[in-house]
Amino acid sequence: MLSFASFIHGVQPEHLSEVVRHRSKRMILDSIGVGLVGSTTRVFNIALRYCQLYASNAVSSVYGRKGLKLSPTLAAFTNGIATHSMDFDDTWHPATHPSGAVLPALLAASQMLPPSSKPNGLDFLLAFNVGIEVQGRLMRFSTEAHNIPNRFHPPSVVGTMGSAAATAKLLSLNVTQCAHALAIAASLAGAPMANAATQAKPLHIGNATRLGLEAALLAARGMEASPLILDDIPGCSGFSAFYGDYRPKPLPLPASSHKFLLEKQDVAFKRFPAHLGMHWIVDAAASVRNLLINYSGSFSPSLIRAILLRIPVSKYINRPFPESEHQARHSFQFNACTALLDGEVYLNSFTDGCIHRQELMELLAKVLVEHPEDNIANFDKMYGEVALVLENGDVLTGRCDTFYGHWRKPLSRESLLKKFQSNASHVLPEDKVNSIITTVENLENLSDSSQLASSL
Repeated sequence: MLSFASFIHGVQPEHLSEVVRHRSKRMILDSIGVGLVGSTTRVFNIALRYCQLYASNAVSSVYGRKGLKLSPTLAAFTNGIATHSMDFDDTWHPATHPSGAVLPALLAASQMLPPSSKPNGLDFLLAFNVGIEVQGRLMRFSTEAHNIPNRFHPPSVVGTMGSAAATAKLLSLNVTQCAHALAIAASLAGAPMANAATQAKPLHIGNATRLGLEAALLAARGMEASPLILDDIPGCSGFSAFYGDYRPKPLPLPASSHKFLLEKQDVAFKRFPAHLGMHWIVDAAASVRNLLINYSGSFSPSLIRAILLRIPVSKYINRPFPESEHQARHSFQFNACTALLDGEVYLNSFTDGCIHRQELMELLAKVLVEHPEDNIANFDKMYGEVALVLENGDVLTGRCDTFYGHWRKPLSRESLLKKFQSNASHVLPEDKVNSIITTVENLENLSDSSQLASSL
């Protein structure tokens, strides 16, 4: 535990390489964009109305609500919910959503601090990377964590720890306080996977970023917790309560240099708002759709006898007939059939009208699922395959091993900016959208990091 606390306290801006700065600023920009468009959703508005009942000490901004302020912890909570409300936020490996658990806490905290101690943009960028690093290190202590989860949602655990670490860094806590912040956060962590594909799932990110911030604030005010929480102590579970095969290692103190995990493991950015696994099957479906058009001259569902999906075993994203937008975002079948009908999956593909259209229902009824042994439920190893069995017996097959946006095939700057502009324009005018892009891309030069939060 002490090695993590010492790292959080001791790491300096000069330890951020150009690669890490570049990648983390892309993450910040994308996270803001999905949060802004997420502020248009029903689940966000439910949470916002709740938080407005307790809006004392209202100093921190809310995504997409100009002039509205909440307390720092409630602003972090609502903005975290917005970020994950459409499942549009970034995904890392091992599997978690790293940015949404950290960024809202930092934005809220930056506005909370008095004018005399406002962190600058470089301080903010460093704190963000500390939060990302802690999440990645903790997940690499477990083999189980590398696969698509089935017990608990990872950002509700490692995200809470990352939020606490990032906020502790931004608030300049000492080593002892950093250790207590992590230990307190561990007692606030966890959410079951049974709530995936429901309105409650975005709460996992909202709570992670809020509770990590609260853990750091409690530690700053003298609350203490176990110094052994990250250690592997037989008979007394700390962080190993979440991962049965947890084998921790010390986090080296930064010397003249430190290689952040983000430097060698980039994140995946989503092109449409759904579970990351859907991106493989959508690209495979779009590929076989083109084959059918070339084969017959047009895409005609009447030519298809059966649709075979070859996907990894993962129960919560195997949903034959989803009934809500959240279920549809977690359904291999829905996303494959939507891509077959429309050629792509869009922001509005998850409206009630699109989900329940007759032609989609007819395609879904033709879907069969196979789970090949070599298709592992792991975002670094899985693939998606869609085979169309035609009425005349012919079979056409499309496959995707790496979709555009995956860390092996990252989005170009142009594509990332296009996504951000499209998302942010739902709630902000064009000049504000472009101003945020400029601010994030030059974050190191910002004298007062709270200006970023104020622009949202």
